[in-house]
Amino acid sequence: MASPSRFEPAPIKSRKQDPAWKHCHVFKDGEKVQLKCVYCSKVFRGGGIHRIKEHLATIKSSNASPCTSVPPDVRDQMQENLDSVTPKRRKTQKIGEGKMRIANESDANTELQFIGAADNLQTSSASGFFVSPEGTSSATGDRKKRGRKSSFTNANAVAANPTLLVADAAAPLNSVGFGVGAVPLNNTGFGADVVAPLNNTGSGEKEVNNQLHMAIGRFLFDIGAPLDAVNSVYFQPMVDALVSGASKSPMPSQNDLRGWILKNSVEEVKADVGKIAATWVKTGCSVLVDQQKTETKVMFNFLVNCPEGTVFLKSTDASGFLSSSDALYEQLKQVVEEVGVNNVMQVITNIEEQCVNATRRLADAFPSLYWTPCASCCLDMILRDFTKLDWIDTVIDQARSMTRFVYNHSAVLNMVRRYTFGIDVVEPAVTRSASNFTTLRRLVHLKHNLQSMVTSQEWVDCPDSKKPGGLEMLDIVSNEAFWSSCVLAIQLTNPLLRVLGIVCSKKQPAMGYVYAAMYRAKETIKKELVKRDAYMIYWEIIDRWWQQLWKHPLHVSGFYLNPKFFYSFEGDMPKEIHSGMLDCIERLVPDIRVQDKIVKELHSYKNAVGDFGRKMAIRAREALLPAEWWSTYGASCPNLARLAVRILSQTCSSQGLNQNQALFEQINDVRNCLEHQRLRDLFFVRCNIRLKQTACEDKNQHNYLDPISFDAMSVLEEWVRSDVYFEEFSNSDWMVLDQVAVNTMHLGPPVDDVDELGAGFDDYEVFDIRDDE
Repeated sequence: MASPSRFEPAPIKSRKQDPAWKHCHVFKDGEKVQLKCVYCSKVFRGGGIHRIKEHLATIKSSNASPCTSVPPDVRDQMQENLDSVTPKRRKTQKIGEGKMRIANESDANTELQFIGAADNLQTSSASGFFVSPEGTSSATGDRKKRGRKSSFTNANAVAANPTLLVADAAAPLNSVGFGVGAVPLNNTGFGADVVAPLNNTGSGEKEVNNQLHMAIGRFLFDIGAPLDAVNSVYFQPMVDALVSGASKSPMPSQNDLRGWILKNSVEEVKADVGKIAATWVKTGCSVLVDQQKTETKVMFNFLVNCPEGTVFLKSTDASGFLSSSDALYEQLKQVVEEVGVNNVMQVITNIEEQCVNATRRLADAFPSLYWTPCASCCLDMILRDFTKLDWIDTVIDQARSMTRFVYNHSAVLNMVRRYTFGIDVVEPAVTRSASNFTTLRRLVHLKHNLQSMVTSQEWVDCPDSKKPGGLEMLDIVSNEAFWSSCVLAIQLTNPLLRVLGIVCSKKQPAMGYVYAAMYRAKETIKKELVKRDAYMIYWEIIDRWWQQLWKHPLHVSGFYLNPKFFYSFEGDMPKEIHSGMLDCIERLVPDIRVQDKIVKELHSYKNAVGDFGRKMAIRAREALLPAEWWSTYGASCPNLARLAVRILSQTCSSQGLNQNQALFEQINDVRNCLEHQRLRDLFFVRCNIRLKQTACEDKNQHNYLDPISFDAMSVLEEWVRSDVYFEEFSNSDWMVLDQVAVNTMHLGPPVDDVDELGAGFDDYEVFDIRDDE
């Protein structure tokens, strides 16, 4: 008997919704279709999916023998599904009989009433286009004489059951874009008066959902929108409005969208920005310069951050900035003046030369603000240099060879997800360098799951396991030296990933924590490696990129003014920390009389005098955010408290805005000034809406991102890309992939990076960073 694996795979069509399709492979032997159980490899040459379902449900019958290897949860699911089939068939039969009875009892008046209702369903009185139940059409909406009797029967059936007005999702599209057998949609996107009756029919609810989902899918596919558009917080409200009473209103035209709707949106966004800007006087703010590259241009995005959120100001073509810092300086000067010189505490940019030169000139022009390198950029450079170390590079290459094999073979990927309870073996992070180490951490977490898989009979029976990639994966998963190296790499980089998490977190401003977090990272590496020659290799990499931030007055002052760290410091603070605090007072407070008052108030803070020494204040040192603590207990030192709140309210990173690059290039290609202004307003609205939406995105630390999706390519490409030409996979079938249902309980509860910092800073070697020669 020929092995089914040699036959041509037959794809599962989108209409096949039965859950049993996920647990069998489909093959073609000529024109015949054969099904193979994925658990026991039994081949069925007939009987359809129902036979497979009985097999998986371990029901003894003449049609199928029970499966001996099916997992208990799959068996129970199949049994439950089979139990529900008979009642559904009886209900469908009764509905069909009712439709026929109503159709037979209807008279000619019913036909005339239906024709009149159908005429009202025309989408445009000008076009007068109507698609009949047979799929024929006429410019006037009159039905053709041919097939009149059939149309009469269908009309009465539709009058009895409005669900028939919805086009079959799998039906071929006719020339007007509707499925054959569909009626035209009104300008709500649904047939007239169809939505409400459909939701009231129990048997048609699933069909209605399918139709709605197909309509949404076709729209997104047509306009080329990213598929994660459905994750927008504005998506569900739009759908709710469509299926509510508002759905009877005409849909907006292109002129409406580019006219009054855009105008109102601009006003709404400006109002939101105004509310945030009103807080800058109290908390201060940071101007962020985020550099991004498109296929043809480099652009600089100018944003403003404070505890209330980040707002987008504008973007500009940075092509002229790359050769000279003068243009960037002028742009930054204009932004600072627009935001308010007294409100801006710092300007954060990346560490490229033109940015450094421009912002240093800016700091000279405005002595009351600082230039600060982007902390997330510096951390990315540190992690990148870690990956260049020979032993870490070897470990990452081995791990990548395994994950690339998994994510390019559907059978293996399905198997891995079953053994890991739906958890992927790669874990995206903010940057590519960070993703290298978060993925190593994920692999170690799933070590025993992977080892169980490669020693199972299912793996032995899998044809892909015999391929070179499968044999290599078996060797790697079974190699304890590989796992030991992974564990060491994780122990050395986990503290740095924690710093990155704090820097990019939207839960609290990072300025009060990042200095202590980097101290803890270096301390952990020292404790792990013990010998100075061993840990200095990693310390030198950290110091090379972090030197400017380690001595930056804002970072130092953030540590000094955080009561959690300040009062846990044993002995005298290093002089660099105290000097940094004094430098902030001189630069950020131009009035010398206020400076003197702040210096006196520092003594009260240092000795925990007055409200600082209350039991409530002591308990709140760890419970409250640092800025909140100062607002609550700093009334006796108002000048110092005001400065502390402003310092502790600042961010440390300039990254975080995902731009619509195509829209940006469109703006810069427009020649008409009026249209140019319109597109800039559209860009302004789009960016601020996106920033508002992403403000809460990291509350759930286990948001799922499919590693093989296009959206994950920016950080996971090297972990999932194919090592061979795509033509070799021309017959691969992505549709056989199991639906992913990640159970985050298996990942454990989310860890608060701030809580992990602890207290106590008594290793003075960590504070000692030598300047580069």
